[in-house]
Amino acid sequence: MTTVRSRIEENERKTLSERAVLSVASKGRDRGEPEDELRACFQRDRDRVVHSKAFRRLAHKTQVFLAPEGDHYRVRLTHTLEVTQVARTIARALALNEDLVEAICLGHDLGHTPFGHMGEESVARFQPGFRHNLQSVRIVEVLEDLNLTWEVREGIANHTWSMPMPATLEGQIARYADRIAYLNHDIDDAIRAGILSEEDLPATTRSVLGTGHRERINTMVGDLVRASEGSTDISMSPQVFESMGETREFLFEHVYLGRVTPEVKEQVKDIMSTLLHHFEATPPAESEGNPRTRSVDYVAGMTDRFAMRTFADLAGEADGGSGLLG
Repeated sequence: MTTVRSRIEENERKTLSERAVLSVASKGRDRGEPEDELRACFQRDRDRVVHSKAFRRLAHKTQVFLAPEGDHYRVRLTHTLEVTQVARTIARALALNEDLVEAICLGHDLGHTPFGHMGEESVARFQPGFRHNLQSVRIVEVLEDLNLTWEVREGIANHTWSMPMPATLEGQIARYADRIAYLNHDIDDAIRAGILSEEDLPATTRSVLGTGHRERINTMVGDLVRASEGSTDISMSPQVFESMGETREFLFEHVYLGRVTPEVKEQVKDIMSTLLHHFEATPPAESEGNPRTRSVDYVAGMTDRFAMRTFADLAGEADGGSGLLG
């Protein structure tokens, strides 16, 4: 009897590029499982990520703006969804495996700490070698034991630019889509917050990438698709890629680092250090491993508001920490 999954797999063979990773060609899972009748393997991975606890917590984790008061600033979850949308557009245009791309993108930031990159730096000081991408893999492999396919885990591990280029074109798309999405939405949020205006952006950003969120997205995605068609890897034209790099450097200077006051940095450092050392001395009952690893897993998994509330409880504050980072 032909299953729905068999029809999906046959459709992949007929419609996807020869460069695509077919579901039937996956290197598989660490533990073998019976195949699902309705879904191919990468579909199942996508669904497992979406139903994970770590995915739900992304709704209350900082993207750039700490404890934002406005309703329209991005958080880690909305960032993840925007990355996924950009990546699916690219994958469809190149006839690559959209399900694999989506599973990687939805899982790529599961390991992010509270308070964005400042929180990650605090954890890395406590446990050298900590990286959010590797923590994302630890979540899907150990902490929630999702038993995902090798291709999804490899794409998650290597989505950051400090890591080797992902082995699959779908993983490479996820890496580019992450940068395309955050550059654009972080500009959008910074303008909304009154930190920047379009005129403040570097001249090459405006001349090469365009003005406005929609135009920049279209430029980057269109350039990537054109440069990658028929290629053995995913790439962009030198002009657009260099302009992206210049834009990123500008945002680091004027948004990611420049706008954060020394007082806020010290608050984040104090909160994270206090929590990490407390839970090393008193490991959470539900965690496993040595005390330091248990503390890192627990604190890195916290949402911003839970971290602030827990810190306030430890400090004996009756107001629940409402003044922190304010």
